[in-house]
Amino acid sequence: MGIPEQFTPSTAAGRDGLAALLAAPGEAVVALDFDGTLAPIVADPTAARAHPRAAAVLSALAPRVGAVAVVTGRPAADAVAYGGFDGVPGLEHLTVLGQYGAERWDAHTGALTAPEPPAGVAAARAELPALLAREGAPEGTWTEDKGRALAVHTRRTAEPQPAMDRLRTPLAAFAAAHGLVVEPGRFVLELRPPGVDKGAALEGFLAEHAARAVLYAGDDLGDLAAFAAVEKRRGEGLPGLLVCSGPTTGEAPVRELADRADLVVPGPAGLVDLLAALAAELG
Repeated sequence: MGIPEQFTPSTAAGRDGLAALLAAPGEAVVALDFDGTLAPIVADPTAARAHPRAAAVLSALAPRVGAVAVVTGRPAADAVAYGGFDGVPGLEHLTVLGQYGAERWDAHTGALTAPEPPAGVAAARAELPALLAREGAPEGTWTEDKGRALAVHTRRTAEPQPAMDRLRTPLAAFAAAHGLVVEPGRFVLELRPPGVDKGAALEGFLAEHAARAVLYAGDDLGDLAAFAAVEKRRGEGLPGLLVCSGPTTGEAPVRELADRADLVVPGPAGLVDLLAALAAELG
């Protein structure tokens, strides 16, 4: 049958990664970000839901590869609920790595492991509203509590990028005072413990499964660490395919991610089409 031409990677490394996945799928891992990749970006993150075809397509693909992982900054339980992953036949090989790998949900057991949040997050949670008030955070700025991290969103403000730029420096100093770091995203500044990122989560998962090939798809700056993990593996002779999920709202894709991707697809719908094509080719 063959993979449709629109899913042919633009780089030699990406084509090698795709070929390795198709040649030995049982030794391959498919790892995916959630927001902006499996689920469209929405103004209220609690309203995010995976693309309507995502769970069904993943249930078709998962039995044909070594493992499938969702790697997200969200709490694992939220990603499971918003993705509609629980109890779906065929998804027994799915793992959700939440909070950048600090939390884990395994579909075959339904077990969720979620350690207590670091002390610095609790202190920052109590003090953050006063800081935002002092810094004159514009109307529409709001904080998402992720349990082990706090995300300050400016998407709902009149001018999201200037609002984010205004808050970046004071939030960085505030985070440092609580032993945290600030990681920027698309109109969001996330305060979280240092040394926690999608790259470390992905590396651990790949080692656990002795993966010989990997496909990783993401959409934002938080996915750069996972891209770097795949690039490191490629430097060691282990093939990988990097996919950027671009926005479908007229915004440009995150340039730092798109420039390093082997393939750019049009948002979650495009990614689901890619995964469906892989499942069909492997079927």
